[in-house]
Amino acid sequence: MTELLLELLTEEIPARMQRRAAEDLAMLATGKLEAAGLVPSDVHAYATPRRLTLVVDGLPDRQPDTTEERRGPRMGAPANAVEGFLKSAGLASLDQCEQRDTGKGVFHFAMIRRPGRATAEVLPELLREAVLALPWPKSMRFPAASFRWVRPMTSAICLFGGEILSLALDGVPVGDETCGHRFLAPKTFKVKDFADYRRKLHDARVMLRAEDRRQAIAAALEERAAAARLTVKDDPALLEEVTGLVEWPVVLMGTIDAEFLALPPEVLTTSMRTHQKYFACLDRDGGLAGRFLVVANTVAEDGGQAIVAGNERVLRARLSDARFFWEQDRKVPLAARIPKLAERVFHARLGSVLDKVGRVERLAEEIAPAIPGADKAKVLRAAELAKADLSSGMVGEFPELQGIMGRYYALQDGEGAEVAAAIAEHYSPLGPNERCPAAPVSVAVALADKIDTLAGFFSIDEKPTGSRDPFALRRAALGVIRLVLENNLRLPLMPVFGRAFAFGRDNGFAADPGADLLAFFADRLKVHLREQGVRHDLVAAVFAPGGEDDLVRLLARVAALDAFLGTDDGANLLVAYRRAANIVRIEEKRDGATYPGEPDPKLLAATEEAALAAELERAAADSTDALAREAFTGAMAALAALRGPVDEFFARVTVNCENAEVRANRLRLLAQIRDTLNRVADFSQIEG
Repeated sequence: MTELLLELLTEEIPARMQRRAAEDLAMLATGKLEAAGLVPSDVHAYATPRRLTLVVDGLPDRQPDTTEERRGPRMGAPANAVEGFLKSAGLASLDQCEQRDTGKGVFHFAMIRRPGRATAEVLPELLREAVLALPWPKSMRFPAASFRWVRPMTSAICLFGGEILSLALDGVPVGDETCGHRFLAPKTFKVKDFADYRRKLHDARVMLRAEDRRQAIAAALEERAAAARLTVKDDPALLEEVTGLVEWPVVLMGTIDAEFLALPPEVLTTSMRTHQKYFACLDRDGGLAGRFLVVANTVAEDGGQAIVAGNERVLRARLSDARFFWEQDRKVPLAARIPKLAERVFHARLGSVLDKVGRVERLAEEIAPAIPGADKAKVLRAAELAKADLSSGMVGEFPELQGIMGRYYALQDGEGAEVAAAIAEHYSPLGPNERCPAAPVSVAVALADKIDTLAGFFSIDEKPTGSRDPFALRRAALGVIRLVLENNLRLPLMPVFGRAFAFGRDNGFAADPGADLLAFFADRLKVHLREQGVRHDLVAAVFAPGGEDDLVRLLARVAALDAFLGTDDGANLLVAYRRAANIVRIEEKRDGATYPGEPDPKLLAATEEAALAAELERAAADSTDALAREAFTGAMAALAALRGPVDEFFARVTVNCENAEVRANRLRLLAQIRDTLNRVADFSQIEG
């Protein structure tokens, strides 16, 4: 068993692409090797800002021999057919073939044996295919190669068992040499295998494993902050990004000028995090401290003083701009910025941002009564002001602060705390891990904003497709689901979708999106609940009967159905349902007819079928009444009572009897079993 080592040395790979690139390279290489009969024992891929590395252990020295059986012409076939077959099979005569009787005649069969090729011969072609097949989000052309790559590739290592493989990468040199850190160890060096490669890289100030770099950065951040009696503001996403920016991390601490500490803390942290990739520090009270941490990619001779000074200078300039916008923005009331929203296009087919604000106001007013404690006047004011800060200088410079700055400006203008909070929170939740608004006014505006967006884009057929979702509609739907469920809101969605469509007809809403949106929400709800351990098939089963659009009620029905199926009665009734539904389906197909309606009592000859008919009538009435009262456990109990009569029916009654009228009547009875259960949930959607 032999080791393969591949390194692709490039200019800096964007941090956001590195993890996925390493995973894709490992997956592509594994797939191509296994397809060639070369099954490795272990495959690992690594990424740093300047290199993509693959190491494959346990490769055999040769492919296994293969044998292919190929059927030829029939005995006595024309000579030209025989000659063509022998030529294609690489055989000299029919003496090298077997004759077999296939039941349709005697045919010639050739057994073509192909010896496996040496692995070293196979690898170059496979590796080139894997390298060129990497699905970069963005790629570019560069002079050394005819193929596209994320950044210009400068060299490559390709070793199999310590020997150089002649990997064809056009003008990119391939051998056993690489280099270390761009500044700290730029000289090239040779490597023999992965262990030698990794050791020499570390000596040349390159941490190959991203996890090693991440842990080193996290530990150094904590150490630096603790030395100043501070803590680091937790930011996993920034830590992940910075890990992809450095090969040899060195953490340094800088100071924020005191004059800027009067700015809102969100301004400081956004400027540091988004634009400069700095980590914020917190004091003992949890407030923002006047220090920041920066991760350098080099060891400076002066201990990093020049690096820190340079970063402080850049931050000072950035915060000076922020202070200017902060001071200028507060000279204009937030409400006075609303007319400027008419100059901002929300979408070419859906009007301006001001048009959207008008729609959100009207929709929030409709939604407010369904939210306990939501003051309609405050909801309307918050909806009116929610987007106004988009016209401010601060949000123009720092778009990440939309909503947040609106809250500060609203409070300065004397708006109430609930209104100001709703302005800041109406974009939330932006992701599955972000806190969901709970204040009634905030919830109303957040729901209206998201539902308007969903209704608008669905109405013009701009729906998510596959992995493409340019308007973040999946995120918006998940936000609505979380707002409704986490606040336990009894908000039927279909009427709200209808109102959203009605309010948008003058702004380009083209077609009523209600049905499509409800189906979309069903899919998103399955994903959301699956992460909480709820079975997706039960969600589908409850959605199906009447397009349930009250998510809180739906969840209660799913819980009751799940509990019911966990009992013996529920499990056995599910089996009986499938048996009844299958019999009806098969017989309807064979007869070319359907069997709707209730069975005729006069044709219920057997005691068991009469008992089942009576129990079905009672169960239908009881379950319908229980569903109307939202007593879902009671509805399941009504179904549970069917188990005994159904079991007796199948044990003692023959459906396909000789009497045609009785047979048809019994098929109607089976159809009634299906229809009665489907009033509660579509049992055909349940998987087990």
